[in-house]
Amino acid sequence: MSKIQKILLISTQLPYPPISGGVIKSWRLVDFLSQKYQLSLATFLKNDEEKDVQTFLPLVQLHDYYFEPIDIPRTGMNLIKSNLLFQPLNLYRNRSKKFAQKISNWAENVDAIFVDHYEMFQYVPKKFKGKVILHQHNCEYLIWDRYAQLEKNWIKKLVLKNQSFWIKNYEHKICQRANTILAAPNDKEELVKIGAEPSKFYETYHLGDEEMLNLPALKWENSESAILFVGTLTWEANIDAVLYFIRDIWPKVLMQKPDTQFFIVGKNPDIRIIQAANTSKNIILTGFVQNLDDYYTKCKIFISPLRFGSGIKVKVMNALYRGIPTVSTTIGAEGLRVINANTMMVTDDNQKFADDIVLLMDNDELWNTISVNSRKLAEELYTWKSVFDKVVQAIES
Repeated sequence: MSKIQKILLISTQLPYPPISGGVIKSWRLVDFLSQKYQLSLATFLKNDEEKDVQTFLPLVQLHDYYFEPIDIPRTGMNLIKSNLLFQPLNLYRNRSKKFAQKISNWAENVDAIFVDHYEMFQYVPKKFKGKVILHQHNCEYLIWDRYAQLEKNWIKKLVLKNQSFWIKNYEHKICQRANTILAAPNDKEELVKIGAEPSKFYETYHLGDEEMLNLPALKWENSESAILFVGTLTWEANIDAVLYFIRDIWPKVLMQKPDTQFFIVGKNPDIRIIQAANTSKNIILTGFVQNLDDYYTKCKIFISPLRFGSGIKVKVMNALYRGIPTVSTTIGAEGLRVINANTMMVTDDNQKFADDIVLLMDNDELWNTISVNSRKLAEELYTWKSVFDKVVQAIES
């Protein structure tokens, strides 16, 4: 029998409903761990998450739970306060004495603390003698560093660099303290560069809806001359990706394929995306979509033109599961064992990105090859069972 029986999982937000990458992963973890261990859950409640609590609770087998509403906005004043405390802004925004006291009391009666998101490591009691598992959703400092490199405004660039510095120091510290670390392969590589011990890591992925592997194969001849992007349209990395594509790549596609349509799927799009979409009658903002498969079958190409971020991208995983050929930047495809022109088209060159889209629209043989191979790759390497096997190893090693 495992020495680990009682686990306390702490997270930044309620892991429900599972509609975005990080929440999907947290939901899957809570659901799995609650069936295998005596699991207690403590999270903050943000935005309107209180309304989802009563729907969430009957779905999992929790030993105990604690939910605390919190609302510390991302403002200039809070940025100054976090700097005075020598910590990243996101740590400050997830800061609560009441929450800390609750975790300190619970920690006396558990075998392990599972830290879901780096911001929550601040609640691991210094005297805790059980096992500490750190789940790195991303190599967080790298996101801010890449964002800073793209920023033209020197004041904003300085702020972003400052955040990257504090997060880098904090991630180094918590990787030293954790007993085991769950991270994607590319995130592990970056964390090891800043001093994390390689032997502590267990490979994990942010996956999506693997049930799409059971759907019928897509057909080139049944789809239209259309491009698809799916994502959280309030997340800065996605906003930048969409704006970059519309500004630097989309005109090059239209020069060769003037009737092409571009569908942007996601609720509450940022005003910058709305303004950019209004520049072309061929760009359609759909808002929230209940059945994404309507768009997977309608569109010939999926795109992931991300220029900063970290970890495995759920939107890309879902495209692999569904078998819709994808054109991506290297950052959009990072961490995945894809082969260019075999399981995905990968390029950081604007003209090549546009040309790859056009090529896939015209070349049914290449389109079918990538469609078949991408699903095969996802089925072989990227399933939730493989993720949970690694999670158990990380807990019980």
